[in-house]
Amino acid sequence: MSLSQSLQHRHAFICGASSGIGREIALAMAAQGAELSLCARSSGRLKEVASLCRQAGAPVAKAFTVDLEQEKEIEDLLQGLSHPVHILVNNSGGPPGGPLLEAQVDDFLAPLRRHLFAAHRLVQALVPGMEAEGYGRILNIISTSVKEPIPGLGVSNTVRGAVAAWAKTLSKELPPCISINSLLPGFTATDRLASLKQTVAGRQGIEPEQVEKNWLATVPAARLGDPQELAALAAFLASPAGAFVRGQSIAVDGGRLNGI
Repeated sequence: MSLSQSLQHRHAFICGASSGIGREIALAMAAQGAELSLCARSSGRLKEVASLCRQAGAPVAKAFTVDLEQEKEIEDLLQGLSHPVHILVNNSGGPPGGPLLEAQVDDFLAPLRRHLFAAHRLVQALVPGMEAEGYGRILNIISTSVKEPIPGLGVSNTVRGAVAAWAKTLSKELPPCISINSLLPGFTATDRLASLKQTVAGRQGIEPEQVEKNWLATVPAARLGDPQELAALAAFLASPAGAFVRGQSIAVDGGRLNGI
């Protein structure tokens, strides 16, 4: 059995690739030689990332401007996507913060479409090709909140938990040659976290610096995560060397979670 971490001759489709964790995953897989199809809502930034990926080693890096909340846009994407796809990375921005009791039913619908429903449609469309190729990797970028809900992120906790349960269920149903795993970022230095810090500061009436200090007090590594650290794990799991890791929710959180 090969323990190669190369992604040469593999085609990866990465959602939310224009910034943050998705961007770094695209670059990490490019460095391993993967052909890339990248999607996001931000056309300009996405094209820049595609160019950087080609410079990093991707033989092909195509950009698709897609809103994952829109079913028709997903279907149009699938029609234009080069096949087969060997690696699918489900990744999208999280819902706004706030207490769960204040959330209305409609507040759940958009994030469910973006995270769970879009991921499910993509999996249904791409799994037959993965099975025919004898190689498939599905990675979901969610959150440590699936193991320990984060205060003030009621809708996000709920939606992320649904994705984790969906992925675990699929891990028992997928063909042997296709694995699915979920990566759980902790406090990671992204634009999303910076925005959340401002929101929490406003809600609690404290300075953003104090919000970050409070977060880091719970992290044994005593720092924010770097998106490249999570991307390195994603590239490993997508490679032949990661074949026997299946159905797992893996925290990349500097030791913050308390569960064994």
